[in-house]
Amino acid sequence: MNNSPKFDLEERTLKFAERVNRYVRSLPKTITNFENGKQLVRSAGSVGANYIEANESLSKKDFVMRVKISKKEIKESRYWITLTEPSPEFESEKRWLIDESLELMKIFGAIVEKSKI
Repeated sequence: MNNSPKFDLEERTLKFAERVNRYVRSLPKTITNFENGKQLVRSAGSVGANYIEANESLSKKDFVMRVKISKKEIKESRYWITLTEPSPEFESEKRWLIDESLELMKIFGAIVEKSKI
């Protein structure tokens, strides 16, 4: 397995989306959780998908655009996570997802900044 940072981040975004999927399945079955959960699953999956696209980009401009989209999607994911209402035993998972989304936002922001050179 290649241990370059881009592949580590691809793996990290995949793990984030997988944890989001498990979290959404665990949510109490309410109308708000159902609707917010659907949006959350979409945005969380899009984070990694766009980062993979960035790594396959044909130009630096395309790379930066895709990373910016990943940053936008992780920010949106954090929003939807915040709106979910888990049962008490999943509050720590909600906190972990929020923390991880903040970390990923910082990473994508740093990539964009470094790419401006």
